Amino acid sequence: MTVGELCRTLIVDDEMLIRQGIKHYIHWEQEGFMIVGEASNGQEALELIEATKPHIIITDIVMPIMDGEELTRIVKDKYPQIEIIVLSSFGEFDYVRSTFQSGVVDYILKPKLNADVLLKALKTAASRIPSFQKMNRLNGNLPIGQIIDKLISGYEVNYEPDVVSQAFPNSHYCLIGADLRNHQSKNSKEFQTNIKGKMEAAFQDNLGQAVYESLIDEANIIGYLLNLNKKDLPTVISFTGQLAQSIQGISLALTEEFTDLSQLGSIYKESLVKLLGYRFYFPNQPFLLKANLPQVPPKPENFNLDWFTEELKHKHFEVTFQYLQSYCLAMSNCYTKDVFEYKAFLGNIIFNISILLSNMEYDVTELENAKYSYFRSIDEARSASEAVELMNRFTEEAKKCIFAMKNQPEGVNMKKLMQYISEHYAEPLTLTEVAKHFHFNPSYLSSYFSTHNKESFIEYLNRIRIEEATKLLIQGTESISEISGLVGYSDHSYFCKVFKKIKGSSPSQYKRKQKLR
Repeated sequence: MTVGELCRTLIVDDEMLIRQGIKHYIHWEQEGFMIVGEASNGQEALELIEATKPHIIITDIVMPIMDGEELTRIVKDKYPQIEIIVLSSFGEFDYVRSTFQSGVVDYILKPKLNADVLLKALKTAASRIPSFQKMNRLNGNLPIGQIIDKLISGYEVNYEPDVVSQAFPNSHYCLIGADLRNHQSKNSKEFQTNIKGKMEAAFQDNLGQAVYESLIDEANIIGYLLNLNKKDLPTVISFTGQLAQSIQGISLALTEEFTDLSQLGSIYKESLVKLLGYRFYFPNQPFLLKANLPQVPPKPENFNLDWFTEELKHKHFEVTFQYLQSYCLAMSNCYTKDVFEYKAFLGNIIFNISILLSNMEYDVTELENAKYSYFRSIDEARSASEAVELMNRFTEEAKKCIFAMKNQPEGVNMKKLMQYISEHYAEPLTLTEVAKHFHFNPSYLSSYFSTHNKESFIEYLNRIRIEEATKLLIQGTESISEISGLVGYSDHSYFCKVFKKIKGSSPSQYKRKQKLR
């Protein structure tokens, strides 16, 4: 069957959120409709009409370049068969009155726009289109193409068994689909036609008496219903795998077999569509067959956003980012997860990190500028691994923002570091331990310390320790060996070596000189 058997709808609104809302209010195909395009103004809509051939246009009134009133007038003049539904806000009734004079079918106030109101308007519009006036009748002797269309759209269809057996004489069915979304030529009609030709040639060359029927063409997805005998199933698996290998950039999916045509809708949505969606998690597998999929790993526990937020607030950056990285990896292995939910989670985390760091008074200017690019890139990511890599890049950007510490005067930071060293110099202090305490990267701390204090971390620590050692030597109450331990040196000989380097004499020589004074 062809896509023209669904009622084709074009959405025109300059607000992206309104367009997105309209797209998600109803199950379009289940209700007998499909969205064939979007436009942000009347001029764009006119350019799309010839290409998309809509039956219905849903248009806003107030838009830039060309508003809905002018669009309605032009459409009704050039394409009188197209039905128009108008969206308006309160206070735009003069415009609405004008569009009704041009012949619009209905109008909807935006504040009252919901699924029921939208569907009612769409059905009213469809009822005025001659070719769709019979679509509400699901009983009777429908053509086989319409039976398939209705079953895929989720309807229960009462059809004559003889009609089906004449069209599909074999015992078994299966669905085969091609996903073109990752191919560079996915929008080329010539390319799509070429793929269809290759698939149909493979059916004819390999399946003998099998019958195939084209399904609804979704965006960059081509599907077929195969009616064949059970003995032909291994052949289907074999040539589908070969076909997938021969065309770079596409993936093919093959469902399990079934014997009752009434199962078509559930097999299409629960098997074929899901298998094609798994390509996101298996980008290097051109042929997806349920029997060949690995066992689904245990679903990771829900991401603990409250804990993550609190840990970030307490500047436990290392543990929070490690938790995030581990969770993303676990989620990427759970290939049954809805791709939209997967990407939405990553976008939500990016948003939360940006807000939290801003609230903590970090300079997030660069992070804020970059986050929208990350949102877009994640939304366009073709695989889970690509999305995770983008998430990792963002966290690295966040770490740079954190480690830069531009939110505080540099002197305050150095003062805190020096104070901590002065209070803990007698302990077995290391650069790594100090970095961990302040939630820094050790290499960054080393560079930062040298840049802002004109001596390295270890040079500063040794100087503090030796200054304390000289005080104890002058007091003369402890031995040199005891003093080395009291100022943080476990190795007495190393203490003496450092002491001489800084003071120009050994501890014993220094002590004698002080007594002579």
